[in-house]
Amino acid sequence: MYVDATLGGGGHAEAILERIIPGGRLIGIDRDDDATAEASRRLQRFGEAAVIVRENFTAIKEVLHSLGLSQVDGILFDLGASSMQFENADRGFSFAAAGPLDMRMDRRQPVTAAEIVNRRPEEELAGLIWRYGEERWSRRIARAIVRARPLSTTTALAEVVAGAIPRRSWPRGIHPATRTFQALRIAVNDELRNLENAIPDAAEALREAGRLCAITFHSLEDRTVKHTFLRLSRGCTSPPGTSASSSQERRWLRILTRKPITPSPEEIARNPRARSAKLRAAERINEVEQ
Repeated sequence: MYVDATLGGGGHAEAILERIIPGGRLIGIDRDDDATAEASRRLQRFGEAAVIVRENFTAIKEVLHSLGLSQVDGILFDLGASSMQFENADRGFSFAAAGPLDMRMDRRQPVTAAEIVNRRPEEELAGLIWRYGEERWSRRIARAIVRARPLSTTTALAEVVAGAIPRRSWPRGIHPATRTFQALRIAVNDELRNLENAIPDAAEALREAGRLCAITFHSLEDRTVKHTFLRLSRGCTSPPGTSASSSQERRWLRILTRKPITPSPEEIARNPRARSAKLRAAERINEVEQ
């Protein structure tokens, strides 16, 4: 029994289902309705072995409980926005083509990128762009955004951001608005806090010797995974959701990747978007193995 906590279009789920033993199942979780629809089509041939749930991965324990499950053999997180989201201009994740400032992975939630861009105070915008985009020109960018408001399209925002950064300081290899768009996307979807909360719950949902794997695509994600794995491997209070009276110091995981696994040159040639990917893995340990 496996969980793909970030189902997307179902690519990883399909590869897992092709390899699991007969009678095994995969639970695919994603909060994006486009993703669950695409994955349903892709995984249809597996029948009841593929169970697809539209939900945030922070609810992994609740999802498993609703299916009558308490523990599974492996859980995968493939983080960040998907190719499908980037390629659809109407979703607002990319500035490659004009689209609305949306960026919501779950379109049931009320807050969009437009809400943040057009309503947040300049100081708050600057802090957000610095914190989630690690953008050194965050204050200049925030000032330019406030002056240009209201902004309604991705291309208009990208133009404002690019104009706020001195041309000599434009980053090599990426568009000057890339970090700002990353910051907005993370803020809209509360990605880092969700990840920090979900990993302990995922660790608790594993059987002994079950594997927890996370693929990240930028330093903030990788740092969150690394530090949370370390905390769970060194002994910590019980995962979120456990009452303070019942919490106890214990180790949940054994780290399997002291350094992250990165793609080979051949993999990058086949899939250039994988160039920044990092894979970290950990194993659930026995409660008495402390």
